[in-house]
This record gives sequence, structure tokens and C-alpha cells, in this order.
Amino acid sequence: MYESFFGLTELPFNLTANPKYLFLTVRQREALSILQYGLFSAKPLTVLIGEAGTGKTTLLRAALASERCANVRCVYLDNPVLDIDDFVRTLALKFDLGEEASTSKSRLLDRLQAVLLERRARGEITALVVDEAQSLSTALLEELRLLANMETPTQKLLPLVLAGQPELGARLDTPELRQLKQRVTLRCDLMPFEVADTASYIASRVRTAGGVPAKMFTQEAVILIHECSRGIPRSINVICDNALLSAMGLGRSLVERASIVDVCRDLRLTASPVAPPAPPATAGESQPARETGNEQSAADRPPEADAGPAPIEGRAGARRPFKRLRFQTAPAPFSTRILAE
Repeated sequence: MYESFFGLTELPFNLTANPKYLFLTVRQREALSILQYGLFSAKPLTVLIGEAGTGKTTLLRAALASERCANVRCVYLDNPVLDIDDFVRTLALKFDLGEEASTSKSRLLDRLQAVLLERRARGEITALVVDEAQSLSTALLEELRLLANMETPTQKLLPLVLAGQPELGARLDTPELRQLKQRVTLRCDLMPFEVADTASYIASRVRTAGGVPAKMFTQEAVILIHECSRGIPRSINVICDNALLSAMGLGRSLVERASIVDVCRDLRLTASPVAPPAPPATAGESQPARETGNEQSAADRPPEADAGPAPIEGRAGARRPFKRLRFQTAPAPFSTRILAE
């Protein structure tokens, strides 16, 4: 591929949930802490909501690999489109309960409770994590609620984590799932990146792969990547990977805005301009409160943002280096020790 052309040790924009490339914004770091707390404290039900591609699976795996969850044994389901019988057999297999437990739900529950009690007596917590939980049938969600009822007089035996797209949150608000919603003790929502986060994310992945971000992407290219991806990490990866491959094919060592235009046109992605900040308050008016840490100043905002939505088109001579973009400092490499302190 293009590793040697750009001086990289590996491909930086693969779509696998590689913890080596873990990048945490403030909101994602908070979500990671919530997931860890829900697991090692054996909370009944933790819910993680986020659009497709926002990094839910990566955060789940990072939480399970952290030192805080060193005593947590996890059963991880990433294909929850099952009927009740398949669900029983899957749990019996994943929890290593034996063939007899897979023959009926009652045998499964009896054997599972006995195993959970044995493990808890040894100081181990066993958790069930379900990814893509928005695809679960109502019947399976009810089965999960019943599993969450396993307890002793002092503690829950099987903490659950449900991760899914916003449809999961909408389903939890329906009357038929009100009993399940009442068991939600922790909830976190992942949001798309701001433009500064996108710049830092790209820079972090390039550096991790041994590259120099300023020599690979211009500022204009990064801004358009953010607009066309809408701040979704998976889409950022797809755009960057295609852009680097295209640049290599054309013999160009720097990805410019025009290259992103071509890539996004081929991928049928359209730009969503960066939203301008709220106007300053006039005398006698109070300025509305805003979240801090991710806002852009007028100096940082691209000219296209003030002009409103516009067709994607290349601009000749746009060669401002990536390093001039004022983005947040990329987080240090993932360290479970730091998170545990």
C-alpha cells in the first residue's frame, strides 16, 4: 500500500478497533471512566449510546483491557440478532456452563447463578456486554432484564452493558421497556468530533504509525475531512485512507483540499460546514453558557463556514500546512495505569 511512500510503519487508518490507536476527547474519556466504573463496581445496567462509527466498540474493549477491570471476566456479544433458543445456547457456550445448560432456559439460569456465585466468592466479577444492542428484539431485552435480577442480598451478580446506536435510547423510552430502563444506573452518550478533535485525531493516528502530520495533510484538507465525515471517526478513517492512496497514485506527498474533494465525491459524501460560534452578547445582555474546550474562535474558523453550505470544489494554490491548524494537543498514548490512578 502507501506506507513506504509516506514513511509510515503501518497503515494508520484501518477500521479495526486497535487499542494502540485509542484517541480520547474529554467526552470519550468520561465515557470510558463510566464504563470502567459500571464494570468493576458491578452496576446492574450501563448503557452506551452513539452513532455508528463513533468508537463504541473501541471504548468497550479499552475499558475491558484496563487495570480497573482486571478482575472482570467478560462475555462479549457482538451479534445479538438471535432468537431465544440461540440466545440460551450462546450464553451457555460463552459462560462455559456445559452442554446440559444449553438445553433449556431454566437449566441455564440455575447453572449460571451457581457459577456467578463461585466466581464472586473468588473475588471475580462476571459481566455481560452486548454490542449493537439496538438490534435486540424486545423479547431478548426482556431476557436481559431478568438476567440483571440475579443478585445476593448485598450485590448484583451479573452487571450488564448495552452499547448501541441512538435507536437503542429511543427504544428504552417506550412503555414496554420501562422496567428495563428503570435498571439503567449509568448512561453515557458519544458525540461526533469537533473540528479541533478531528485534527488531533488525524495527527494522533499518523504519529502512531510513524508519520509526520504536517507533511501529509494541509489545513484545508483537514477541515474538509471534518465537514464531509461530520466528525465521525470511522468516516474520517475511510476518507483519509482513500486520500493517502490517491495521493500516492498521483505521486504527491501532501494531501490537499482538492484531493479530499475527489475522494468525497467518489464516496458520495457531502460537506457539512463547521458551525460558527454564537454572536457576542451586546451591552446589557447575558451570553448563553456553552461547553468549553472544543469551541472555535473566528480566527480558527474556515472562511467556508461563514458562507454557509456550498458545493465541494477544489481551490488552486491552497497549501497551508497542517501544523498551522490550531487543534487540541493529542492525548498521550493509552495507558491503563494512568486511568487507574
